[in-house]
Amino acid sequence: MVDIDEVIETNQMVTNENLDVRTVTMGISLLGCCSHDLGETCDGIYGRIVESASDLVSVGDEIALEIGIPIINKRVSVTPVAIVGASCCKTPGDFVEIAKSLDRASQKIGVNFIGGYSALVQKGMTDADRLLLDSIPEALASTERLCSSVSLASTRTGIDMDAVKLMGEKVVETAVATKDHDSVGCAKLVVFCNPTDDNPFMAGAFHGVTEPEKVINVGVSGPGVIRTAISKVRGQSFEVLCETIKKTAFKVTRVGQLVAKEASSRLGTPFGIVDLSLAPTPAVGDSIADIMQEMGIERCGGPGTTAALAILNDQVKKGGIMASSYVGGLSGAFIPVTEDSSMAEAADIGALTIEKLEAMTCVCSVGLDMIAIPGDTPAATISGMIADEMAIGMVNNKTTAVRLIPVIGKKAGDEIELGGLLGSAKVMPVSRFGCADFINRGGRIPAPVHSFKN
Repeated sequence: MVDIDEVIETNQMVTNENLDVRTVTMGISLLGCCSHDLGETCDGIYGRIVESASDLVSVGDEIALEIGIPIINKRVSVTPVAIVGASCCKTPGDFVEIAKSLDRASQKIGVNFIGGYSALVQKGMTDADRLLLDSIPEALASTERLCSSVSLASTRTGIDMDAVKLMGEKVVETAVATKDHDSVGCAKLVVFCNPTDDNPFMAGAFHGVTEPEKVINVGVSGPGVIRTAISKVRGQSFEVLCETIKKTAFKVTRVGQLVAKEASSRLGTPFGIVDLSLAPTPAVGDSIADIMQEMGIERCGGPGTTAALAILNDQVKKGGIMASSYVGGLSGAFIPVTEDSSMAEAADIGALTIEKLEAMTCVCSVGLDMIAIPGDTPAATISGMIADEMAIGMVNNKTTAVRLIPVIGKKAGDEIELGGLLGSAKVMPVSRFGCADFINRGGRIPAPVHSFKN
């Protein structure tokens, strides 16, 4: 039972340490909207979203005002669109029409992002999957709030390397299609290994087919709270450090539990999960890099960074699990470079490289996230970077993701400005050595031997 007294304790966290509920996300099933007629499907999608989530923003604002905890974003995730549009979409342009319907619905209800323009192709692509992948550049260029995700791999099935190759090409095409705005379309496109069905964070959120008709998932974030807590135990043992993170994560998760229960009750929608993910923002003091530096790392990216991140990720999960019966999504630490001002600074001075970021993804909750790279990076190189992350996720039975932004017209060292929560950073260099012959082999990388658990 969550008591309002527990929230009073967090006032200091809200006022001085950037504690917030990052998102209240309503997942909505669109399976009932499937039709052989494209127009009927689009109308059904629009109507279903507007009917289901018309009060989402106002209820979120009411809860935030009453309990004094900022709720930054209200979002919607939907059934992977490749499934919804399989019967009616015969061309990539047909899928773009669905994308526009999703975008119109998101504007009508006032959410900032809508996720689920997605396909699950970890073992192979259907005709509809391929059409959706081909439509992604135009879909993201012609919408404002739409987010797209594609599952390319899993521990159970291996890696679909044909899809990995294709997605490298689509990332480049999306960058070109949105080049007038620092290729921002790529900031709304992510590829996954082992994605979760209940992730409330964008751009990777989609409403899994195992989920109910509607569900409320809440994402809580508090890097500043964690940093402040561990600053009080500076120089003490790892046992003290771990206990401090765990206890603080417990308190933060309880805030999310309260918000989730209230939103569920007021919206008449089942409560799904609380995702305690330390997702940074460009705001000063709201940084994952600052946490690791507070632990004793001179600069994020220096020796010890991966170990520090492993501690953070594990203790956050342990604290969250104790605070709520329904912890899910990703829950841990994110390392998006452009969205974390201190991480972007570390990359700028050379302390943090893409290679070090890749090592860090072995222990964090996501992967190579929000990294600006030169606009002339070959598609095969991007596919190779994707394949590396998919392999890390597959072998380690964890979620990994890639959200790269090849900024057209920019080279390593140039500045980009994406705005808002997407942040800014300098373009990071990538390896000059190619992998086209490897990527062009085609087919599927088999699942690892430890995937056979039956």
